[in-house]
Amino acid sequence: MKYPKDGRFGEFGGRYIPETLVPAIEELEENYLKFKDDQRFKKELDYYLKVYAGRPTPLYYAKNLSEKLGGARIYLKREDLLHGGAHKINNTLGQTLLAKKMHKKRIIAETGAGQHGVATAMACAALGTKAEVYMGHKDMTRQELNVFRMNMLGCKVHPVKSGSKTLKDAINEAIRDWITNVKNTYYLLGSAVGPHPYPVMVRDFQSVIGYEIKSQMKKINKTPDVVIACVGGGSNAIGTFYPLMDQNSEMIGVEAAGKGLRSKMHSATLSSGSPGVLHGMMTYLLQDDEGQITKTHSISAGLDYPGVGPEHSYYKDTQQVKYHSATDADVIDAFLMLTRTEGIIPALESSHAIAEAIKVARKTKRSESIVVTLSGRGDKDVQEVQKYLNRHEQN
Repeated sequence: MKYPKDGRFGEFGGRYIPETLVPAIEELEENYLKFKDDQRFKKELDYYLKVYAGRPTPLYYAKNLSEKLGGARIYLKREDLLHGGAHKINNTLGQTLLAKKMHKKRIIAETGAGQHGVATAMACAALGTKAEVYMGHKDMTRQELNVFRMNMLGCKVHPVKSGSKTLKDAINEAIRDWITNVKNTYYLLGSAVGPHPYPVMVRDFQSVIGYEIKSQMKKINKTPDVVIACVGGGSNAIGTFYPLMDQNSEMIGVEAAGKGLRSKMHSATLSSGSPGVLHGMMTYLLQDDEGQITKTHSISAGLDYPGVGPEHSYYKDTQQVKYHSATDADVIDAFLMLTRTEGIIPALESSHAIAEAIKVARKTKRSESIVVTLSGRGDKDVQEVQKYLNRHEQN
């Protein structure tokens, strides 16, 4: 599915927005369509992706992990090596350049784990634009290091103390700001969610991941048997899956099962949710019988979201992608296993994908291959992991 003119992926997607935002969204779509295939824009973005962000990222054969598990060969797409430590910079550079073309003087964003906030602050500093970020108070506490990084980059961080004090509420506040300051402000959404054209635009900027995987696997004469990525809003996953949909690879997105799907303390939207409207889109949501959004939980702040990108909802219903989940306990085990076997400390978000890869590898042949998008590095999560380990040692 290329550019959906009506902004829909089957029944999902669309624009569910107040009238005050319609001109801003139409202006955004008009400019995105104008610049996305513009050769000068593409050349400038490519320059920053290569020289500033560090693309292409390597595809690393995790030999020790593969041998330990005794099954398929596991390859890691090293988005953790990008400037800023995560895939988020792919999208923030693209959207910040677009905002400059649109002559917007102020950029606002939301963030959960803080990686999108840091990537927004970096892109804005590099391209000479002001940045402000909304972040849930709970996320600011558990991702304090990223708050410090944003402040040092000259970015103002607004704590959000309403609701669950996490990503959903940060998005709510960012949208309120945008409505109030729509003339001079660009809203740089961090995932493949929201009203059209955001889900398509973010997917397109993140598709550099999947196109590189395709090229890199060709060099070793191998089409991956399985491709795995973590899913919260789903930007690293959609950027991985979309360019590879024409291959015979099995695609698996991995959500946050938290303390277990039966506990209701999770963020596994596609596994346990139902269709509804949130943040300007029709998609799968975690909601009660009255349509009220329910509380979420994940050890990883970046997956702690009660919705998901509408294209993922479409892939779920058409069964083009399988969506599984990993509990906090699975994630910690995967985090430690990758760290100790390969010397690579993964983000807790990425560790969900690693947990699934471990399960798949144990059931597959050595002749098969698994590609895992390692969406980010785990420096930001070390304290959270240590707290978890300390709690469970005491228990």
